[in-house]
Amino acid sequence: MSRLPLIGVTACSKQIGLKHYHIVGDRYVRAVVVGAGGLPLIIPSLAELIDQPTLLESLDGLLFTGSPSNVEPHLYHGPASAPGTQHDPERDRTTLPLIRAAVAAGVPLLGICRGFQEMNVAFGGSLHQKVHEVGTFMDHREPENEPLEVQYAPSHPLHVQPGGVLAGLGLPDEIHVNSIHGQGVERLAPGLRVEALAPDGLIESISVEGAKSFALGVQWHPEWQVRSNPDYLAIFQAFGDACRKRASQRWA
Repeated sequence: MSRLPLIGVTACSKQIGLKHYHIVGDRYVRAVVVGAGGLPLIIPSLAELIDQPTLLESLDGLLFTGSPSNVEPHLYHGPASAPGTQHDPERDRTTLPLIRAAVAAGVPLLGICRGFQEMNVAFGGSLHQKVHEVGTFMDHREPENEPLEVQYAPSHPLHVQPGGVLAGLGLPDEIHVNSIHGQGVERLAPGLRVEALAPDGLIESISVEGAKSFALGVQWHPEWQVRSNPDYLAIFQAFGDACRKRASQRWA
């Protein structure tokens, strides 16, 4: 009997009123089901309370989600964040070591937006905290006070680099993606490969060189209406295929 691959989905840690919650956006868990064909399992941001080796042995893949919060800048030796910036230190303490451990164990992973940035920081890279203030890049943030359909609509072309993971999925040299982020890669971590660039030269996708399995990060949001966008769907299907391969090996 074939089994659905079990795919961990990282959660944010959030205080709501007096109570503490672990939450994840509906889009991500739905995309795991309808895009990757997997069974989502939400991973709480409990850091060292989670036995990561046991967790990784139990999973067929990991999706590192986007978030309203930013990676704390001291983790990449960056300057202090502007007042009012949202952070999630419990998530940082959970995801950064989990990324490194997943790659080492050959667990397929897909990082989206914050997850993409986490991949770069986990392996020693740094981030621009406000891309729109750097001077060489366009404003990659979504238009405020617009409906989600407008915010998540394609906003700029993307140049897929030859010879990489994305090109191997059959994506054309240029695709159009949404843009909903204020941060971006400043210094690319050692061992990461540039997969795609925005027209202004900002890195929009990375992969882990020499990874044992699928290990891709994207700065945009392919989980948005994944079934209706063939380029977004191709990413999730490839991720799902890698997860199914691991599941077949685990249950052999």
